[in-house]
Amino acid sequence: MNFPNLHQLLFWANQYPYFCFLNSNDFKGYLHDGFKNYLAVSNNAPITKLPELKSKIGKKWLFGHFGYDLKNQIEHLSSQNPDQIQFDDLTFFEPEIVLEVSSDGSLKTIINTSKKVQIIEEIANINTFSTYTNHLNPIQSKLSKKEYFQKFEQIRKHIEQGDVYELNFCQEFFAHNSTINPIEIYLSLCQLSPMPFSTLYKNKHKYLICASPERFLKKVKDKLISQPIKGTNKSYPTIEENKIQQEQLKNSEKERAENMMIVDLVRNDLAKSAQTGSVSVEELFGIYKMNQVNQMISTISAKKRNDISIIDVILNAFPMGSMTGAPKIEAMKLIEHYEISKRGLYAGTVGYITPNQDFDFNVVIRSILYNQKNKYISFQVGGAITYDANAEDEYNECLLKAESIIKILNNVIQN
Repeated sequence: MNFPNLHQLLFWANQYPYFCFLNSNDFKGYLHDGFKNYLAVSNNAPITKLPELKSKIGKKWLFGHFGYDLKNQIEHLSSQNPDQIQFDDLTFFEPEIVLEVSSDGSLKTIINTSKKVQIIEEIANINTFSTYTNHLNPIQSKLSKKEYFQKFEQIRKHIEQGDVYELNFCQEFFAHNSTINPIEIYLSLCQLSPMPFSTLYKNKHKYLICASPERFLKKVKDKLISQPIKGTNKSYPTIEENKIQQEQLKNSEKERAENMMIVDLVRNDLAKSAQTGSVSVEELFGIYKMNQVNQMISTISAKKRNDISIIDVILNAFPMGSMTGAPKIEAMKLIEHYEISKRGLYAGTVGYITPNQDFDFNVVIRSILYNQKNKYISFQVGGAITYDANAEDEYNECLLKAESIIKILNNVIQN
């Protein structure tokens, strides 16, 4: 029995206070593949504390997130910047239903197999009439270009002094008193930017609408896989034009240096959980074409030690080094000082853990965060600052990353 209407599927899921849709968008050519296309829904109260989460591992399916500011529970750090979206630092729910969606639209029930026919009938009969009134006030940046340049130069001084080698600096774009239909926005985002780790995630009145190209960490049996992204330029539609762009990205000393720093950081993070001598770089400086941009992606893998829990495996590598800089702890301290918005779920991770303790988690980037209750829309973009970085180039890279998100929001509202 097939069910190809993703619109109906997501409207059905939206009846639940908690749902998580993970979607690879049938992305081809990604080493170790993208997400499996899982949809999980639940009415149950979620887990929001680490000890409780650890106690549930290996018993049932779990879907949810680790917010960036969980770092404060892992290291001696703090976050005092304002947060208008207000996701918890950690939320996981035990799903009542898990569906796997194939590229042709057919559904496989992972949990509640006996109710497959009933579930599909419910989805097919769902009313997709939207009660949302789309209203978008002007999107603003928390930082002016002048302020960005000032902070950029201050960060470069830290690099000159040897405090950090690289720092991922982000800025927030936002809209007050705005309402959107998260499902429409998500479907439009997938159409414009069909990424291998995209997500539509609901936590009561808070939504993540995510078109992430980046994997944080995956576990298959005893194998751990991390795939940091550092290095971006604009992609072109024709093969000939884009080949020139990809060669420029591949041969950029600056982009390769940034990527190499994060590869070393991720190798060290995985080594904390790995069998001795098992950490390896499977692909260095891989170049991948996405719809809007080309990305430089490296792949690091390791074999997990038997004496370490999978939650500790995740926390040992969290947050993703591509979103902090190096050295990691000092970079996170400076991020808190120079950024003016709390990252929250942005730069954190969303994914799943299976009963046999395999898992897959993305990096929450290229994402819209929406608090339906306080009518606040937010997205953040950033890039790596190194000694050789140029403020104008880095600022323009931020705008390039923001471009598709602003386009999606405006298009959906106008239509």
